[in-house]
Amino acid sequence: MTQAQPLSPQAFEQALRAKGAYYHIHHPYHIAMHNGKATREQIQGWVANRYYYQTNIPLKDAAIMANCPHPDVRRKWVQRILDHDGYGDSEGGIEAWLRLGEAVGLKREVVQSEALVLPGVRFAVDAYVNFARRANWQEAACSSLTELFAPQIHQARLDSWPQHYPWIEAEGYDYFRSRLSQANRDVEHGLQLALEYCDTVEKQQRMLEILQFKLDILWSMLDAMTMAYEMKRPPYHTVTADLAWHKTRLV
Repeated sequence: MTQAQPLSPQAFEQALRAKGAYYHIHHPYHIAMHNGKATREQIQGWVANRYYYQTNIPLKDAAIMANCPHPDVRRKWVQRILDHDGYGDSEGGIEAWLRLGEAVGLKREVVQSEALVLPGVRFAVDAYVNFARRANWQEAACSSLTELFAPQIHQARLDSWPQHYPWIEAEGYDYFRSRLSQANRDVEHGLQLALEYCDTVEKQQRMLEILQFKLDILWSMLDAMTMAYEMKRPPYHTVTADLAWHKTRLV
């Protein structure tokens, strides 16, 4: 049945939040990590691959700002870049993620090299950045609304990982602690933009599809990790035991 009238702001927000049913917290790989069933290799693989996502978040946000003509929006949005890149005495989320890598037993230079980033993860993340570069700034900004569900996932890791994985050094959890407050702030701003911009049926339906696109990216990343670290079928496993895939940013 075709929607005749745009949803009220309250109903549209509810529709956006309902997409949380597809958040990657429900992926079997993530469920295993939460329940203490993940192996050391699976935890390390997740951290190494998510590093590529973390380092691309500022690029995505810079692309949104480059397309946004409104100084008041840019003044708020730039905080997201500073949160990850750091500023002044604040180390930033990327540095905190590197310390998480060290806490799970990975060498910093190995994580930074991106040599462990699976092609499926790289393709998914690159698709997200490319979308942000090409879409209008409102749509690109609202693709970040998976933040609606993020505080839950960060708190779940803080609650469950220390008891399940005592071998992870405690200082590695600083990233998750910092994101609890940052994600809530970002949700408030992003949701306000979405509710103001999506004032027609077409815009609302497209925004729900864009949010699903972002959810697809996060889910696909875990699918790639499942193949490599759970099913033991990384790329080219029938040809070689080496990590044969490309390991550098080509564009």
